[in-house]
This record gives sequence, C-alpha cells and structure tokens, in this order.
Amino acid sequence: MVLGSNDIDRSKRFYDVVMGVLGVAPPELNFRGALVYRHKGAALMITRPLDGNAATAANGNTVAITLDSPDQVHAWQEAGVAAGGTAIEDPPGLRSYPSGQVYSAYLRDPDGHKLCGICPIEP
Repeated sequence: MVLGSNDIDRSKRFYDVVMGVLGVAPPELNFRGALVYRHKGAALMITRPLDGNAATAANGNTVAITLDSPDQVHAWQEAGVAAGGTAIEDPPGLRSYPSGQVYSAYLRDPDGHKLCGICPIEP
C-alpha cells in the first residue's frame, strides 16, 4: 500500500507511533526517500507524490491494518490521536458483518488518509 504525504517528517512521527503499537520497526528509506514500514508480510509506503502535485486523501478508500486484539485496537487508535491523527466514525468496538465479527477503530492520518485498525473475532 502506498500513501502520499505532503510532509514526510510529520508522517514519520505519526506512523512511527501507530505502527510501533504493532511492534513494527522504524521504517526503511527507499531510494526515493519514501518511508517503508513492514508488518506481517505486507508493506506500507509513505511518499511524496512522484508527479510533484500535492498528496490528497482518496474518497472512499480505507487502509486496513490487522491487529492482534481488541486491546491493541484501542491502543492503536489512542496512539494515533496522540500523534496527530483524528478519531473518526464510531468509537472502537465490535462490528458484525455477514462474513463474521471484527473489533475495529478508525483514524485519519495527518494527510487525511482513512485508516482502520481491525481485529477479527473468532466465533
């Protein structure tokens, strides 16, 4: 997953905190100066847009990050708010879908990208 940022230093401060809750190491820097966080076989890259235009949040997109427990979901959202993010939608909690139940919370990062910390609940 790649997200654009208008301020890489601000994004690094935010994502170091929210990814740190998951035990993710500080990011690698790629050859273009993008931040690369690795977690459970996936990568999250934060970069300035390559076309030189301002980064904008996509309408309708959500980046889901799998967490290990409802407690971690709470800690993740609280850490994100403390690091400059904004809590959005319903408070952290249990949500039911036809495919099963999850415990989740939502944030917007400092650039406005919508993030969801989600923990599947086993039946």
